[in-house]
Amino acid sequence: MNYKELFLNYIQFEKRYSYNTIIAYKNDIKQFFSYLLSDYHTIDELTINHSMIRSWLVHLMEAKINPKSVNRKITTLKTFFKFLKKEGVITENPMNKIISPKTNKRLPVFVEKEKMDQLFDVIIFENNYIEQRNKLILELFYATGMRLSELVNLQMVDIDLQNCNIKVLGKRNKERLIPFSNKIKEILLEYVHLRNDTFPSIQESTFFLTKDGKKIYQKLVYNIVNYYLSFVTTIDKKSPHILRHTFATHMLDNGADLNAIKEILGHANLSATQIYTHNTIEKLKTIYKQAHPKA
Repeated sequence: MNYKELFLNYIQFEKRYSYNTIIAYKNDIKQFFSYLLSDYHTIDELTINHSMIRSWLVHLMEAKINPKSVNRKITTLKTFFKFLKKEGVITENPMNKIISPKTNKRLPVFVEKEKMDQLFDVIIFENNYIEQRNKLILELFYATGMRLSELVNLQMVDIDLQNCNIKVLGKRNKERLIPFSNKIKEILLEYVHLRNDTFPSIQESTFFLTKDGKKIYQKLVYNIVNYYLSFVTTIDKKSPHILRHTFATHMLDNGADLNAIKEILGHANLSATQIYTHNTIEKLKTIYKQAHPKA
């Protein structure tokens, strides 16, 4: 029986993992079994033990795979062997003896508020579909903290202008509502009118379109964000995810409740949201050192 295929079906249809997560898990499993076949001449789930798994992890670290990626692969194997045990394929879980390597926690990189103000107040966006679309993409990332995949997959019906919220489909196909301000509502209305005027007979239900009236794609959105952020910041990575970090950090700096930010971001656990508190603490330390006479 092909337990790998059963496992992938399990995380797709029962656990409802996202497409990107499923692809990552599939690649991890493929790499792991390729290693077992090469070094142990086996791909039998019943013969796998913790020593084999440790050997693969050492192999990865010797190949300079960063600890964060190794930990992701460990998570994949934990989920896989937990599934095998649940199905009665194995009686002992070999992952119980595996310890994840420590990773250095890096503070989330974000764009300063002054730079974000420049982005929207100084840069001139022409009154045509492409530039107004680009402006709205930047505004939505910063106003809602949504993920790149969530923005790309937005449908016209997901925008509720009357109640000022957006329905997004997040990780593990979980839906959530994100509120937006009256200012964003005005920009959305302008965009919808421009979209309808530019593509009067379009049947595409996707909210954001390319210049040809087709569904927008992730690489294009990434390039748009990278292009405009280059005008206002010198940080190395200028991506949609940086705007997600920026949204959360600025919300926290302005007194937003951590649990509220968690719900808006669509985090499963509060621990994922707590990383933004470190930026706030570092900011307080800086202010203290600058202001206190004995600092």
